[in-house]
Amino acid sequence: MIRSRLKNLLDQCFQQGVEQGLWSAAAANLYNLESPRHDGQGDFATNFAMLVAGKERRKPREVAEQLAELLRRDTTLLDKVEIAGPGFVNLFLKPTVWSSVLAPIAEQQERFGLCDLGKGMKVMVEFVSANPTGPLTVGHGRNAVLGDAVARLLTAVGYDVTREYYFNDAGRQMRVLAASLKARYLEKLGLPNEFPEDGYQGGYMYDIAQSMIDEAGDGFKDADANVFRKRAQEAIFADIDTTLKRIGIIFDSYYNEHDLYEKGLIEDVVAELRGKGLVYEQDDATWFKTTEFGQPQDRVIIKNTGEPTYRLPDIAYHREKFRRGFERMVNVFGADHIATVPDVLAGIEALGYDKSKVQVLMYQFVTLLRGGKQVKMSTRKASYITVDELVDEVGIDAFRFFFLLRKSDSQLEFDLELAKSQSQENPVYYVQYAHARLCSIERLAEERGIALPEPASTDLSHLQEAEEYQLLKTLAAYPGLVADAAETLAPHRLIFFLMELAGQFHSFYNKHKVMTEEAQLTAARLCLCQGIKTALANGLALVGVSAPERM
Repeated sequence: MIRSRLKNLLDQCFQQGVEQGLWSAAAANLYNLESPRHDGQGDFATNFAMLVAGKERRKPREVAEQLAELLRRDTTLLDKVEIAGPGFVNLFLKPTVWSSVLAPIAEQQERFGLCDLGKGMKVMVEFVSANPTGPLTVGHGRNAVLGDAVARLLTAVGYDVTREYYFNDAGRQMRVLAASLKARYLEKLGLPNEFPEDGYQGGYMYDIAQSMIDEAGDGFKDADANVFRKRAQEAIFADIDTTLKRIGIIFDSYYNEHDLYEKGLIEDVVAELRGKGLVYEQDDATWFKTTEFGQPQDRVIIKNTGEPTYRLPDIAYHREKFRRGFERMVNVFGADHIATVPDVLAGIEALGYDKSKVQVLMYQFVTLLRGGKQVKMSTRKASYITVDELVDEVGIDAFRFFFLLRKSDSQLEFDLELAKSQSQENPVYYVQYAHARLCSIERLAEERGIALPEPASTDLSHLQEAEEYQLLKTLAAYPGLVADAAETLAPHRLIFFLMELAGQFHSFYNKHKVMTEEAQLTAARLCLCQGIKTALANGLALVGVSAPERM
């Protein structure tokens, strides 16, 4: 788009300077283009002169003058070139350049903003991965929306993305789950039972127990723990799967932790680490020398009971990701994983894999607010709000939008009243209303017998208002923003863009008429509105939120 055209011009000037002996090629591709923070500093600015001067041991302003002279020869993009501060070069584009963004938007439609940055690289995004011990709660909801948005963004920029759910169906929590269900089953039969001290207390345990009674009466009263574990696991995961599909999340694959044990992959990892001299025995436990990889202390990977700690299967699972051919792996984890991530990465490195290919997106916890007061939650005590309950209250669109309102590593306050309100204070309503408004403009044009114009055959020089220029600049930034948001795993940036674009459109709409007495001005503004509508619809689709035509 416009930024890439300007970068090409800058590269051409750099090469011309090399050929003319103004500077060497030492600073090639080091300089960049930025959008200035303050008005009056141009449409873009470059640090070209300072970087070249640093390599050549020259004064930056001297280099800036030479660059400016080369840039001023351009007759297609630049209206003005200015030198500022220690050597920044500010670039002012011709007004007509900005309106050139509308033709490709009209041509590309739903593909506007997509690119081939990933070039088909195989990427796994592992997210949710909630233990099958209860329904999905609010914390899982943030994980789900964040992971799905990251997967959508990576797909949009050309990666071959696999969404995977790691199914924790082994370990102590599954034994506790089985004991909890058996106790509820016996309780409903009126038989003696012993509920685990840290058992799962949710009403869903009674529901599963009742289903077993409906099926076989007291036929399971003497069944072993595996029967109750399997029944609980299957019922709970079916509920999880239904909830995820409800909010538009479908996984490509599932990986069971239990398979790591059945296939001997856990023992294989320990044997390989032992063969490298990275495992030792102490206090009847097996330790991994994580200090060899920069960690402050070694870690137990097999307890003195013979049971692996959660680090060990995680290391084995990640080795399988590499073996399955993934070239980039993204894990979406809650902040409670912060202590274990370095150990798992150390394990990957110890096994000879490139740990830099594993990216961990850590998110902070969610606070629900109702009436300005925090809603208290505890999963074990069953005092929580499930994803389904939250969706029932605020709707799928607000559910997804609000979970992306903040950076993943920031605490998130989810205001229930705000999410339900139909006002400009509600950000998702504000953005969706902008799209609906744009659709109503198109309907009005149709009612008046005005065919929607094509930007390529429309005189767009009539777009001269400050609000119009700002909208065009924002539209031009969209493809680059999508690429940056994907590479940095930052879907919140897309939310910020949507809110900014919607706000700019509402301001424009409140100040200027789209349907005017001047046919050419009306045509130009209709082209602008179509471009805005496309960008809003595409951006909303990338975060899994609908773009309504009427509200």
